[in-house]
Amino acid sequence: MMDPLSQNALLDFSGLPRFADFEPALIEPAIDTLLRQAREALEQVCLPETRLTWETFVEPLETATEQLGRAWGMVGHLNAVADSSELREAYNAQLPKVTQFWTELGQDPRLYAKYQALQHATAYATLSIARRRIIDNALRDFRLGGAELVSPERERFAFIQERQAALSQKFSENVLDATNAFSLLIDEEARLDGLPEDVRQAAREEAAADGLSGWKFTLRMPSYLPVMQYAQDRALREAMYRAYVTRASVFGQPELDNSPLIAETLALRAEEAHLLGFSDFAQVSLEPKMAESPGAVIHFLRDLASRARPFAERDLQQLRDYARAELGLESLQAWDVGYASELLKEDRYAFSEQQVKQYFQAPRVMAGMFSLVERLFNVSITEEAVQTWHPDVRFFRIERAGELLGQFYVDLCARTTKRGGAWMDDARGRKRRQERIQTPVAYLNCNFQPPVGERPALLTHDDVITLFHEFGHGLHHLLTRIDDLGVSGINGVEWDAVELPSQFMENFCWEWEVVQGMSAHVDTGELLPRELFDRMLAARNFQAGMQTLRQVEFALFDMRVHAHAAADGQVPDVQTLLDEVRREVSVLIPPDFNRFQNSFSHIFAGGYAAGYYSYKWAEVLSADCYAAFEEVATDRLALQQTGQRFLDEILSVGGSRPAIDSFKAFRGRAPEPDALLRHSGMVEA
Repeated sequence: MMDPLSQNALLDFSGLPRFADFEPALIEPAIDTLLRQAREALEQVCLPETRLTWETFVEPLETATEQLGRAWGMVGHLNAVADSSELREAYNAQLPKVTQFWTELGQDPRLYAKYQALQHATAYATLSIARRRIIDNALRDFRLGGAELVSPERERFAFIQERQAALSQKFSENVLDATNAFSLLIDEEARLDGLPEDVRQAAREEAAADGLSGWKFTLRMPSYLPVMQYAQDRALREAMYRAYVTRASVFGQPELDNSPLIAETLALRAEEAHLLGFSDFAQVSLEPKMAESPGAVIHFLRDLASRARPFAERDLQQLRDYARAELGLESLQAWDVGYASELLKEDRYAFSEQQVKQYFQAPRVMAGMFSLVERLFNVSITEEAVQTWHPDVRFFRIERAGELLGQFYVDLCARTTKRGGAWMDDARGRKRRQERIQTPVAYLNCNFQPPVGERPALLTHDDVITLFHEFGHGLHHLLTRIDDLGVSGINGVEWDAVELPSQFMENFCWEWEVVQGMSAHVDTGELLPRELFDRMLAARNFQAGMQTLRQVEFALFDMRVHAHAAADGQVPDVQTLLDEVRREVSVLIPPDFNRFQNSFSHIFAGGYAAGYYSYKWAEVLSADCYAAFEEVATDRLALQQTGQRFLDEILSVGGSRPAIDSFKAFRGRAPEPDALLRHSGMVEA
């Protein structure tokens, strides 16, 4: 009789993930098998007689843990994009076991001692730079993983890791469930005045799918955002706004309230920091990052806020004046901001986001993006037919001179079973396996409006920027030339530098040749007119001051809430601290009922704890890198050479050296903020 494990799709590492063969019942036997194999590998490499070489010590454990990571990564990916009660139950049942293993691995004193011995061995000096960095990173991670703790602190640290993993997963589930729990059915067409036709049609189809007449609106971005931008009905905007900013909070279903999860998470993070000998969790978070200290980050953010404030104050005053004079809104409320801003932009620059959207069909945008990347980095991108998790998902391979470099899945549209936002994740990383190279595979996920009727999915220009951003992450992962898994692609890259390639790619969404090449009106097929693009370009930095302060607000709140150093386990009142941050840096204060933090998944469920500043930090790096392309924009040969240098010094080296060294190798100097301020329009003419 055939062993059922041999049929388990999660245990097949010979090629791409077998999504068509997956079912939740496979998770437990697969994870149990992989955990057993990983523990056996751990015991083997920790034996006294195991030779302390890369091939006999590092590689066997890496192989076993990589297989566990790939299988669990596939499960986690499906949990994020194809949520179901069966999958959620199976995922949550295995989460404690997987978390426990990684915690035990990071604490194992035998393994820690062997890595220390390897670093001090004479053979260390003969290793490649990449392998030496992997060893150095491992020793740092052992210290951060509690390897130097002794009982009972060791066991307490392990409990904290397991509990935090469960809280993070529950936080994410609550946000998704709270988002899906709300809908608003409109049965009077007059209340839809101002809404674009494709948004109305999508809302009608949502209602019809439930067997209802009228128009159904939800809190998923493709439904929510157009209401806030275009709906003339102020009460409709207010109802949607209230529902959105109170998701997973005390104002909704008690079982979905994330408030107690936030408090417990912060207390556990503070306790973890104290166990490791740090005064607060922010310091723990920054250990593997570029930034030197929480104080340095806070100074960076406050400096950026002071530069942006005059522009933000001007933005807000202009918006209030316009709302009062043109819209009759004496008091500008939070649910009016998006609507008034869109109308002001239309009046000032003579175009609307909805008008522009008709030119960006998702398939053509992707083709244009691929064409740009092919030119910049001398690669080719072609589509392949493989197993996927949803009929809308597409799959591509990226090659150079016939050599496969990597492959990636693209899942563009929003669904009820898919968590919100946009992200890139890795399915597997690049590594050398004997005589062949295991090529990287990535997932690119977005939440754009699905196709309506026979029309393709249409993207706003902001959606286009989001797609380029995520593909920048993908390129970082896919174009690596490092053969050691621990620092290939995005592995080992400092968290506050990992956004550099993604934000770099966003800049090309403002280049005429690129935009023209990926545009075609959905009805007429005509290319985006140059005069319309020029108006878009003029509006590029519309409300840039307000937008910058909004990001600073999020980042400063994140850093300050994690820089709390109370040894008694008491955490600051989150709402009080957020209000304090807003009074310091914001020009637009939201209403008292706003509970933004309860759906701030980046820091409570997404790995950005005391790291949200990374977006702005890396934006300085990315703008400076893009400026190198601007400097040679009219010289095609120099442009190609600059693209090759960016590939060689940034994308291909992964985490094999410090990010600041990669930046300096590309730019020839330390980073400067001038390009970011110029791109953002925050310099006086």
